[in-house]
Amino acid sequence: MRNLSSTSNVGRRVLRLCLFLAFLFPVTLFQDTATARAQSGSQTALPTASPDSTSPAGQNKATAEISSRDEAPTFKVNVNLVLVRVVVRDSKGKAVGNLHKEDFQLFDNRKPQVITQFSAEQPLTQGTMAAEPHENAGANSADNAQAPAVPSRYVAYVFDDIHLNFGDLGQVRNAADRHIASLQPTDRAAIFTTSGQTTQDFTDDRAQLRNALLRLQPRPLAGSIPSDCFDLTYYMADMIQNKQDIQATQVAVQDAIVCSFQGMPATQAQALAQSLVQSTAAQKLETGNAETHLTLSVLGDIIRRMSVLPGQRSMVLASPGFLTPQLEFEYTNVIDRAVRSQITIGTLDGRGLYATPPGGDISNPELVDPLTAGLRGLYAAQEASADSDILAILADGTGGVFFQNSNDFDEGFRRVASSPEFSYVLGFSPQNLKLDGSFHSLKVTLRGPEKLTVQARRGYFAPKHAANPDQEAKQEIEEALFSQEEVRNLPVELHTQFFKSSDMGAKLTVLAHIDVRRLHLRKADGRNNDELTVVSALFNRNGNFVQGSQKTVTMHLKDETLEKRMGSGITLKTSFDVKPGSYLVRLVVRDAEAQLVSAENDAVRIP
Repeated sequence: MRNLSSTSNVGRRVLRLCLFLAFLFPVTLFQDTATARAQSGSQTALPTASPDSTSPAGQNKATAEISSRDEAPTFKVNVNLVLVRVVVRDSKGKAVGNLHKEDFQLFDNRKPQVITQFSAEQPLTQGTMAAEPHENAGANSADNAQAPAVPSRYVAYVFDDIHLNFGDLGQVRNAADRHIASLQPTDRAAIFTTSGQTTQDFTDDRAQLRNALLRLQPRPLAGSIPSDCFDLTYYMADMIQNKQDIQATQVAVQDAIVCSFQGMPATQAQALAQSLVQSTAAQKLETGNAETHLTLSVLGDIIRRMSVLPGQRSMVLASPGFLTPQLEFEYTNVIDRAVRSQITIGTLDGRGLYATPPGGDISNPELVDPLTAGLRGLYAAQEASADSDILAILADGTGGVFFQNSNDFDEGFRRVASSPEFSYVLGFSPQNLKLDGSFHSLKVTLRGPEKLTVQARRGYFAPKHAANPDQEAKQEIEEALFSQEEVRNLPVELHTQFFKSSDMGAKLTVLAHIDVRRLHLRKADGRNNDELTVVSALFNRNGNFVQGSQKTVTMHLKDETLEKRMGSGITLKTSFDVKPGSYLVRLVVRDAEAQLVSAENDAVRIP
């Protein structure tokens, strides 16, 4: 009955958490009232800024050659691109930022690969904002002479309340409270837990963050609490069930006999102990797998939440570590999502400076065979080391810092919450990649003789089916939109205006002016062709996505129109109904012909 009850409790906890996460992290992008019109095939003509197009004849002619519609982007993408974030450190642990593509070598299953994409990244200076002062029209333009301060860095503090014990969680919580108090005005912090039962979304309100910290407490899943007598750890259960370790099984059987079957005939005691070990191992393995799967799922959900934040993003995971037997695909997927979303994961071992007592934990004594004490101590040491492996993997794979074997948690949070000063992203396309879901080991090395340390992900899983080009295209647009980097590869200018319609409402207009004659137009059938994907989005003062609009502009321009009527280009206008407050405006334009992206920011304060 205990096994059935534990399994049922685990299922209910997982179901409740799934419902909670579905409520917490819903993000709908590119909502626009014109979507219905786009689906019905209607088009919206774009006015040109040239004097000739102001007449009805000029407008009609421009309408025939330029049109705008709301739809998903369809530009070409490389669906097999694998991204690897790399941090290179010197002997003092400082990140090195003067390397080039030629300095790196990348191996996939020991086979050298051609690095097709390379970028050297340096985070924005803390406390600065990429938006510049802008022009506003209307009676309230004077109130915006100085752009408001908007968030530029987001830190998610994730506490593994499933695995942390009460004492360690208290120490980690107090250090986190002190670290959060030192954040800059342009920083936003959030509190998450792996159980999903304590959450505070991104905010600069220190009181709300402290209240969330005070609510933290250990929340292990049902079935993971040790029993009073014979018990097995998740590590021992894995050794017995998955790895068929004979020695581990014998140790467990001897302990079970001492605990539960003393005084019985040896043959009967051996058989009963063998059965108890196997059933207990199966139960512990099931509960442990559920805890690990739940933890990794929550990390993935937090990454999805952070991927729609416009700025530098870091995750701090405070955990004693946990095992991941046969869950390599899950944690590799977490790393892949974090790298693609430009999120670094710093990990802090919440056990601090720990040791494994030869006789076991004195606070949880067990009746065990003293003859097996040495082997049990060996397994306990192996388990402590294995628990922390996942923390190192997550940090290395995303360019973060792994802090361990120290009780100085103040220093730990300082180090793991900061992004590396320099990092590199290497991209390659595996040749003849089989869509079989197999694991590919990765290794990044340096060509130079200098002794430097390389942090990089250790592998990836091949897809099991071809990726959907439309979904890949949407992801590429979103990655540009939810970054804060300004890129000026296209002749695009961003302007904003607002008009207050009442004390509690205003209309904010985003204007994207495009110099058409400087685009990379493709000549075909006497026309100059191109297609632009234009995305406008608003974020509030805490960096939360408010609303957005996506349009596709198709151009089939005659030479005469291009030369005489496009002197001032075209202007796209998008309006949003907003309330008073501070907003970040993000504009992303992508040229399908040249495969180039421009991205600009603007900060607006509506009094």
